[in-house]
Amino acid sequence: MKNTMAKIVLGLGMATVLVGCGAEETTEDSFDRIKEEGTLVVGLDDTFAPMGFRDNEGEIVGFDIDLANEVGERLDIDVEFQPIDWALKETELASGNIDVIWNGYTITEERKKQVDFSSPYLENSQIIVVLEDSEIQTKEDLSGKVVSAQQSSSAVDAINADESNIIEEFADQEVVLYPSNNDVFNDLASGRSEAIVVDETLGRYYMNQNEEISYRVLEDNFGEEEYAVGMRKEDDGLTEAIDNALNEMKEDGTYDEVYAKWFAE
Repeated sequence: MKNTMAKIVLGLGMATVLVGCGAEETTEDSFDRIKEEGTLVVGLDDTFAPMGFRDNEGEIVGFDIDLANEVGERLDIDVEFQPIDWALKETELASGNIDVIWNGYTITEERKKQVDFSSPYLENSQIIVVLEDSEIQTKEDLSGKVVSAQQSSSAVDAINADESNIIEEFADQEVVLYPSNNDVFNDLASGRSEAIVVDETLGRYYMNQNEEISYRVLEDNFGEEEYAVGMRKEDDGLTEAIDNALNEMKEDGTYDEVYAKWFAE
């Protein structure tokens, strides 16, 4: 890996200010600029384990972090990880405050209207988690229950898109929203929520790290999905470069090595 590795940019406040001040949206492929400057700025939610999160020393680590660093190495550019408000991720991208969204970012039809995606690199599902002694056994049992999820997440999109319209039967006919998935799990553990909907990758990792609480995952879920890197629609060159690097990693076994590090059975 490069000596510089990943530099963490703690610029959330500044980024929000720039967005609020109406930063101009870019309209040209930014790959040449990125190569010239030698830095790719990755926007992420730094609480989304195991994709991108802070370890006990405060360093940003994770599956997506390792992938991005390896892509940077192959493209001969440094990677900076910039924590952002996940609810503003597309705004941060459009304004140029970040170059890509790369943090368990699910491909959805709604997001395709705003960004271009790389080729999918990981499959995922939206699981339903309850406490072990909960009476809830199926998706239908969520009727009349308090259900929570992360705001502006694909979990919310999946619930809203569910053909059964089960959300209309939730308590108050809505999903209780929190800024981070950590808050969502804490809400369930405290009993304020009766069920939560989260990404399977994050959910199973979180439960393994918090074995003192007995959780249970329902057999039902809110659908299968895929993760990809999000780019501005005009960034065709950047999209192609990232796709090529990811494909090379899959072909030479590097992707499997990174996967085994974070998702070993």
